[in-house]
Amino acid sequence: MDALFLKLIVAFPLLAAAILLLSAGRMPARATCVIGTGSVGLSALMAARVATHATSPASLHVPLWSWMRVEGFSTRIAFTLDPLSLVMMLVVTFVGFLILLYACGYMRDDPDIARFFGYMTLFVAAMLVLVFSSDLLSLYIGWEGVGICSYLLIGFWHIDSANVAAARKAFIVTRIGDAAMLCGLLLLATRAGTLEIAPLLAAPPASATAAFLLLGGAVAKSAQAPLQTWLPDAMAGPTPVSALIHAATMVTAGVYLIARLHPLFAAVPAAMATVALIGLVTLLLAAGSALVQTDIKRILAYSTMSQIGYMFLALGAGAWQAAIFHLVTHAVFKALLFMAAGAVILRVHHRQDIYQMGGLARAMPGVFAAFLAGAAALAGLPLLTAGFYSKEMILQGAWHANPLLWAGALLGALATAVYIFRCIFIVFFGPRHTDPTGRTGATMALPLLCLGILALVGGWIDMPDAIAPVHLLSRLLSPLFGAPTAEGPSWLLWTGSLVPLAGVGLAWLLWRPRIRAFTPPEDAVARLARTGWGFDTLYDTLVVRPFVALGRLNQTDICDRLSDATAATARAGGRMLGRMQSGQVRRYAGWIAAGTIAALCLGAWP
Repeated sequence: MDALFLKLIVAFPLLAAAILLLSAGRMPARATCVIGTGSVGLSALMAARVATHATSPASLHVPLWSWMRVEGFSTRIAFTLDPLSLVMMLVVTFVGFLILLYACGYMRDDPDIARFFGYMTLFVAAMLVLVFSSDLLSLYIGWEGVGICSYLLIGFWHIDSANVAAARKAFIVTRIGDAAMLCGLLLLATRAGTLEIAPLLAAPPASATAAFLLLGGAVAKSAQAPLQTWLPDAMAGPTPVSALIHAATMVTAGVYLIARLHPLFAAVPAAMATVALIGLVTLLLAAGSALVQTDIKRILAYSTMSQIGYMFLALGAGAWQAAIFHLVTHAVFKALLFMAAGAVILRVHHRQDIYQMGGLARAMPGVFAAFLAGAAALAGLPLLTAGFYSKEMILQGAWHANPLLWAGALLGALATAVYIFRCIFIVFFGPRHTDPTGRTGATMALPLLCLGILALVGGWIDMPDAIAPVHLLSRLLSPLFGAPTAEGPSWLLWTGSLVPLAGVGLAWLLWRPRIRAFTPPEDAVARLARTGWGFDTLYDTLVVRPFVALGRLNQTDICDRLSDATAATARAGGRMLGRMQSGQVRRYAGWIAAGTIAALCLGAWP
């Protein structure tokens, strides 16, 4: 029965996507919402049933069909449920359901709502295929599926050319990583003779090249340096799209891939060190950019890059459970933050500049409470929030791996608290610059309430022994990853608790409610940080412009000239033959006579 449920968990959103896209917008908006949200809701219910009734998730393997079989290599489509895919299944289905329920209110007036929900349900189905796949080649199908869905959703409002450009940018940048990942998979297939995950993990080949190629795919999909430039521009899509991409699906795929193949990476110390270094660099660069952004969604976008950086740092440090724990809590509070930001944007006439808001706490207390809960969890305020417990576990793992990693992660925690509470103090306090209108409907408020509660208490599933000896998630994942990293001295816990509070205090000193908000001096560093540290300019100079120039030069290359000459010769020959077709019988007879004489002469030639 569990095997049937596992198939249906994927089938429901996939079937809903087919129905909605084939309806071509002829279905009423309410029916569209029911089908789209209901399909993912059914998947969430079945996921809960599988999670509560599966006695041994590691033993659940569901073969579907054989894909290809050649001499020395075979691959098949099959689903496997183990502790890691169980956690991801719950995150994708439950958070995805709440995002789609929210989207029913957010997108209710959009004329293309059927297309929107079709893409969203297809997105969820592709992520579930990625999570459940027992073979890396079928995992790659889900991997590419979330990529194409992100392209379609980022450019959903395609009338605006800027949205199309953002979607194209996301597609191209992530394709760079996907090409590297495919090369890594082909290399693994030649080295190990299989792409089945279980045999690969049982005897992982010590291939540094394969590990780094797979890391390239993870870096691009999870928007880590240096392939992170697509994520801030992905804010061009509707807010529910931003919530789904940043919380439950696409950007977590890279983290999942490394965690899934952790023995392969653990066998290559250089790859592990690179993963940790990429995570540390990204979390600090992204936090620095978030500090100077003025668009509320771009602040949250850079925040996502930074928090995924924490997960990469934990993976590189070997703190596997900590990375997955933070993935779970981040999915909750980041979806909450995006949806609360979307509610604010709707009610302030689609303005996104935080300096055009202000004083909204009294006008929308429910939305303010939801945003505050998400911000507190993102900052990792001690004891009260889920983010504190997951981030604390990462800090403990970083300390045991390398104290420099711990110091960098701690600096990132300080910056996180500063930039998110800067956003709160400017948006919800101080003088009001825009009068909000309307109200937040029930379909939008209910997901905010559910996620707000989880953002506060969701971290209780795994806590430090100094607070309470609760390790539910670590115990669940231990068959895959082994025992979690031992806890360090108590002063680590105290330091990790005080630094976010210091960040909140610093944000209060700089942006506390006042008649005129504090504006830091606009220097070169601030301008550079606001533009994402110049990565776009660098790539435009080194890659885009030379490529375009080469394309223009290649418009008239030697191959084109040969083709043009061939075409010109054919046209000239056609014109010449056309002159011979005059329609005059006397000329035809003359040509026949001339040809006969020429043939006789050639035959008589000695």
